[in-house]
Amino acid sequence: MWDCVIISRSGRCLIALAKEAAATDMFCIKCGAENPEDAAFCKKCGAPTVDEVETRVAPRQSGLPEEKGKGRIFSITPTLKFVKVGYGATVVGSFLLVAFLSVILPSVSWFIVVGLGLLLLLVPAFYHIKQKLVRYTLTETTIEIDRGLISRTTQNIPLRRIQDVTVSSTFFQRLLGFGDIVIENASENAGRVVLDNIDRPRKYADLLLDQIRHLDD
Repeated sequence: MWDCVIISRSGRCLIALAKEAAATDMFCIKCGAENPEDAAFCKKCGAPTVDEVETRVAPRQSGLPEEKGKGRIFSITPTLKFVKVGYGATVVGSFLLVAFLSVILPSVSWFIVVGLGLLLLLVPAFYHIKQKLVRYTLTETTIEIDRGLISRTTQNIPLRRIQDVTVSSTFFQRLLGFGDIVIENASENAGRVVLDNIDRPRKYADLLLDQIRHLDD
């Protein structure tokens, strides 16, 4: 801003003042008090002399595509029905074994006889643990097969490579209401993948087929 004072006298023009005036003081926007230029707060009322800069979080653009393939549709393990049947059969067999040995070998200690009967329970317990270490997971774009406890492996089958899905069950499986889901895929290691001993296999096969059709839409 230029202040210019022109004084005219006797036909002469004098420029008394022509300079750029730089303000060295500023005024509080709240109370109007004068403060030094570098003051952060007003010395009279304590209000900030500079407006705070408002920080805003940029809103997420709705047009951006969401990350795909992370949605879990189902995650299941093989059925434990036949394992429970095995536990029941093993308990009955253990009682029969204990009774048989107590008659044939009455001199043998009861602790040994009962111990032999309990050892039979290790058979269904082994299959119980084995079944729990397998998990089948269907996501939006793949089906994952996890196996193992300490050394765990994961097999991923892209849904776009699946050619056929069928349900297979033996007479015994149908009696107990479970079966196998057979997946024919066209991956590099082309072949058949079987999801063994699934409760209500037709339900999960339909979910798999629906997701495959959804990808083709």
